[in-house]
Amino acid sequence: MEKYRTIAKNGEAEIVIKKSRFIASIARVESETEAQTFLEETRQKFAKATHHCFAYQLGFNNEIQRMSDDGEPSGTAGAPILDVLEKQQLNNLICVVTRYFGGIKLGAGGLIRAYSHATSNVIQITGLVAGIQQQRYRLTIDYHQLPILTNYLTQQAIVVAATEYTEQVQIAIWLNDDQVDDTQVQITNLLAGQVSFVKESAGFNEVPIQNTEDLD
Repeated sequence: MEKYRTIAKNGEAEIVIKKSRFIASIARVESETEAQTFLEETRQKFAKATHHCFAYQLGFNNEIQRMSDDGEPSGTAGAPILDVLEKQQLNNLICVVTRYFGGIKLGAGGLIRAYSHATSNVIQITGLVAGIQQQRYRLTIDYHQLPILTNYLTQQAIVVAATEYTEQVQIAIWLNDDQVDDTQVQITNLLAGQVSFVKESAGFNEVPIQNTEDLD
């Protein structure tokens, strides 16, 4: 089963170290073209900055990796950014750390810590999700059955993808392949057979990751 881990949303965060501003901009991307476009947009947004260092990873297994120190001493910017992305096991994203030099040199060690910290900080702010390949099913029920079904789905920690209220209630849920049969039987029995259970399409259900321990 394919799965991925990435940020919950695009974002930006700033830290200041010895008068230098480090602005980390992070975004989900699916191709090198998208990554380069985001990089260029960031450069234009912070056009007067001293450096725009970056790293990105693409693919379920991060088959493509790129990084740049953009004028900082070799190994002090791009590599630390990429290292954070790798340690967090993230896929399909780019992080650009823009630096406005504050006049005080940080040294190699200081730069490595600064770029690592800036990257970790923006990831913490944006949050993480795990994309799990599952099957989506649509359930159609009568209104009076809704509290019963809702309680069951909550107890079983089944994710509701969408709910539509028309003449009846339609609820889309995500299920793993190995839980489909049992879930269908349980719901059918629970609602005395008064439920339509229709398979829609496979896709990725994104589940929030509460902390980095969940990444192991």
